[in-house]
This record gives sequence, C-alpha cells and structure tokens, in this order.
Amino acid sequence: MNKATSMNLKINGNIKSFDDTSMTIEGLVIQLNLLGKRIAIEKNGMIISKSEFQNILLQDGDQLEIVGAVGGG
Repeated sequence: MNKATSMNLKINGNIKSFDDTSMTIEGLVIQLNLLGKRIAIEKNGMIISKSEFQNILLQDGDQLEIVGAVGGG
C-alpha cells in the first residue's frame, strides 16, 4: 500500500496541496505566512480556538475557512 505523499485541504473554497501529511493547524498557519496575524479558523464547520492550533492535526480532505480581523473606525 502506498503511503500518502501529499495532503489536499480545501481552504476558503480552494484546494491546496501540501507535502506535509502530518501537519497541525499551527503548521498550516506558518506555511501560509499568517503567524502573528489576527485570524480565526474553522475546520469542518467547527471554530478552532487559537490555543488549540498546535494540537489539532489536519487530514487529507479537511475543509477550512480562514478569516482575518479587519480594524477600522
């Protein structure tokens, strides 16, 4: 049986492929250059607390919505 060499994630409606098949949400945030930005992430319909980013493993086929906070006045 072949081991998966990539992982496909649906992010904001677009399929993206990643070489890392054991990536956490935190790892994804780093790969997308979003570290330190004010963002919210929903995984498969469930909002993920920022404190859990390092603990939640992503799986091939996961659907994510990533939104950034916009300030203004």
